[in-house]
Amino acid sequence: MKLDEFRILFVVAGLILILVAASPALSLVSLPRSGERFSELWLLGPEHKAENYPFNVRNMTQYLIYVGVGNQLGELTCYAVYVKFRNQTQQLPNSTTSEPSPLPPLYEFRFFLSDGKLWEAPLTFAIEYVLLQQNFSIVQSVSINGMVFPVNCASTWDSDRNGFYYQVFFELWLYDDKDFQCHNRFVGLWLNMTGS
Repeated sequence: MKLDEFRILFVVAGLILILVAASPALSLVSLPRSGERFSELWLLGPEHKAENYPFNVRNMTQYLIYVGVGNQLGELTCYAVYVKFRNQTQQLPNSTTSEPSPLPPLYEFRFFLSDGKLWEAPLTFAIEYVLLQQNFSIVQSVSINGMVFPVNCASTWDSDRNGFYYQVFFELWLYDDKDFQCHNRFVGLWLNMTGS
């Protein structure tokens, strides 16, 4: 073997040894994620399962649910979850145009979430005061996590489903350099006030 060939072999072996020795440090370097980037938003019932959600609700009775978010966006993200209340005719968010519901938020959660991580929080709610008449009902206030909010939300009798229907729903928003923007994710929980 000639001296030049020996040098090349020595350099190649040295580079391989350096790469093997540096591989633990290289594994700490984050490579950009390929594939779809998205956020998850969900509700769980009082037993922390996707069942037994409150439906037939009564006046002045507290109910427990859990709201959760998963970050699959590939980066640390600042989220907001807005809690809103509506009757069955008021506007939901429009997922086609990515427009949020025009209803004002009653309550909000704000938090940072790393990529691949989950956030979850309990939420208690109660219909604080409802007025029931023959063909209509008016929910005057709702409490969320112990705070009371006026809503003055009316509903007419739904003869197809035999009830007065309302919905508590959750919109997911993200912070993008200047302000929070609707992230086109929402989930809701229908409530029947007939039994009050």
